[in-house]
Amino acid sequence: MIYLVTVNYYSTDAIAQLIQSIQTYGNIDYKFIIVNNSPDDAPIHQLKTDKIIIIEAGENLGFGRGCNRGLNWIYAKDTQAIIWIINPDAYFTDNSLQPAKQFFSNYPEISILGTIVCEPTGQIWFSGGEFIPKNGEIIATKLLLSEPEKPYMHTQWVTGCSLLINLKQFPDCPQFDPDYFLYYEDCDFCLRYGKQGHIIAITEQIKVIHQPSSITNRNINLKIQHTIYSYLLTLQKHASHLVLLYRLARITVSALISLPFQRKIAMSEIKGVLKYCERAIKI
Repeated sequence: MIYLVTVNYYSTDAIAQLIQSIQTYGNIDYKFIIVNNSPDDAPIHQLKTDKIIIIEAGENLGFGRGCNRGLNWIYAKDTQAIIWIINPDAYFTDNSLQPAKQFFSNYPEISILGTIVCEPTGQIWFSGGEFIPKNGEIIATKLLLSEPEKPYMHTQWVTGCSLLINLKQFPDCPQFDPDYFLYYEDCDFCLRYGKQGHIIAITEQIKVIHQPSSITNRNINLKIQHTIYSYLLTLQKHASHLVLLYRLARITVSALISLPFQRKIAMSEIKGVLKYCERAIKI
């Protein structure tokens, strides 16, 4: 069975569209798990059916910890499942559930699989991720465009917007690092399990549509703060101390220089740096 997992934060309308796209094109057995990070979002409960399960988080856990609630719930019931983590503001335009199930039947060696993610215009938003530890760059690449005839290609990380997990490959339930609240937790997730020998791949045989930042752009300043914190945390875990210090200094100096001209943005960057430094001091 395929279990789809999404994290709700006042996104009922978007999730309803996602569910409708599944019901329109999905003709295989599935369950849809909604981890509710907004306890007072009453309309979300109108979506509940025998196939749609709502797990109450009780508070806003962030993306990674919210996904962990869904992962743990599924793992307790089916350690052989295929799990599809998908953003609330993503949706299907064709029958992708059957190809996803068939894909893991054909390539059971893959542990974590990313899909092509397109914007509503058809432009490709994500098709592979690369992490460059020597300079700290975390970038999205056009990986599949180079060899489109291959069923999949190895990649270092895939976006949590559309990320499939083959539980058969894991001796224990895979988990996102709870130290992340938002952003880069997908990169860290893939890098950690990649280091353990798991195959991380991306395929163009499966595609979803996503409206970039339609949810997180509600609060740009908070988005910047989380981005800076999570980026520095990722460097701490996967790059050298020298690269971390260089990026930390560069972000700080840039924010201070822009402070008189772009105060809100600069303050958000500084808050992200301070939040990371506070965590680093506690360790």
